[in-house]
Amino acid sequence: MSESSRDTAEGAGWGVVERGEYLRLVPRQTEKISWLDPRHLWAARNGVLASWLGDPTGENRSRWAARRAAAGAPADRVIRRDDPDRFSFLVIGDTGEGGEPQYAVVPGLLKEGGDTAFAVLASDVIYPVGAADDYGPKFFRPYQDYQAPVYAIPGNHDWYEDLAGFMRVFCDETAPLPPAPAPRPLTRAWLRALLWHRPRPGDGERLDEARKSRSSPAQQAVQPGPYWAIDAGPIRIVGIDTGLLGTVDAEQGAWLREVSRDPRPKILVTGSPLYVDGEHHPCPIEGGGTVDDIVRDPAHRYVAAIGGDIHNYQRYPVRLGDGRTLQYVVAGGGGAFTHATHTIPRVDVAGVTEADFRCYPLRGDSLAFYSGLYGRRTRLRRLFSLTEAEAAAVVAERLGIGPTRAPGAPARVTRRMRLVAGLLGTGRRPDRGKRFRLPVRKAYQSLFSPGSATYSPPFFKSFLRIDVTPEALRLRCFAATGQRAQEVAPPVEDEVTVPLT
Repeated sequence: MSESSRDTAEGAGWGVVERGEYLRLVPRQTEKISWLDPRHLWAARNGVLASWLGDPTGENRSRWAARRAAAGAPADRVIRRDDPDRFSFLVIGDTGEGGEPQYAVVPGLLKEGGDTAFAVLASDVIYPVGAADDYGPKFFRPYQDYQAPVYAIPGNHDWYEDLAGFMRVFCDETAPLPPAPAPRPLTRAWLRALLWHRPRPGDGERLDEARKSRSSPAQQAVQPGPYWAIDAGPIRIVGIDTGLLGTVDAEQGAWLREVSRDPRPKILVTGSPLYVDGEHHPCPIEGGGTVDDIVRDPAHRYVAAIGGDIHNYQRYPVRLGDGRTLQYVVAGGGGAFTHATHTIPRVDVAGVTEADFRCYPLRGDSLAFYSGLYGRRTRLRRLFSLTEAEAAAVVAERLGIGPTRAPGAPARVTRRMRLVAGLLGTGRRPDRGKRFRLPVRKAYQSLFSPGSATYSPPFFKSFLRIDVTPEALRLRCFAATGQRAQEVAPPVEDEVTVPLT
């Protein structure tokens, strides 16, 4: 195990010039996804249409569930495995852009997770729209050497083609859903259907060939639908599908309440994290209640809730009134562009403070990454670009915290550094800049983060390994920078032990 970003700048991947072996895995012809490209934005329009004209996800999910039930899937949607009381599994979120950052995760994943019983993909398996023919370079090829089953929950991007590709790959469905009955003309539903993005004719023609990359018996698994539970050793893992807009329909909500009554300790895996960027998002359930209400109920014995969708790592240990501590984790660093962490304000939510909060990349590394990126793109490097030491110093000043990475003398904060930090949406203390902090941060996440895709390390990617015993879970976040040093010995960026008894 090498030094982490909390130890040294080199541990974060700065100043290193030896690229990792992952480059051998990357397909020669890889489409580089840019979320500033109007073509990709137009293809992914269904999320906007659903928010404006009504969300059909719940109805389509019910239709998929009926198809799976007719095919013999278990009515309770529980996958019953024969894992021993001591085993390990991986969680990887927001993987499928198919570029260098996704493939850079693979060598460390195989090194630290080669002995695990299975993996779970948490949200957005395929970008930009979940097309079936994208599964070759974005799922089967990168994980071809992982010799264990992979289960998945879909993210909003997997729903942009009504989940057709996802259901073919993970649930053995052979055809898309038939068209729904035509809505009445000149209604919101009619306009939505008129503009809705659908799979292109013939999508999936290359899927059979792609499946050969993961064709060994040890790699096979069929799940009962887009949401499921896995009974593995002493725990139950519950995966929920939050669709296009981060919500749960009434049918899935009733199933979640029922499956949560099992007496085993549980981990929730969701496409929409319940705590993220210093805020609480409890995830509404159609008809009343929230997902977090179910997670917090002591009778249900949840110990952690892990969500994708946001492309970094965050952890919030929330202490409840009855004395239990629930670990709320964001695990979306599996391959897509990096969402900024420097925009996260000083954390003070649900009793979690800066002393308890963990994130990767560190805020200073995030700011240095973005300042360099936009310095290059605007050709204003002398203005924008901050060293990692400068970025860490100005973040510490704005948040009122000490340096996260101790070695080395802190940099002197200048007016230029403060200007750059402000322009790039760096978070502040809650008692400063309340009027402007939230709009700037939201605008930055929406407009600038999607343009952050870079093909030069450090990438600041990550994956989770969870080791299970009857007494406890050990959750570790491993980093993947794209640099050879972190590939040979993936550093642990965060570690926590969660008691089960």
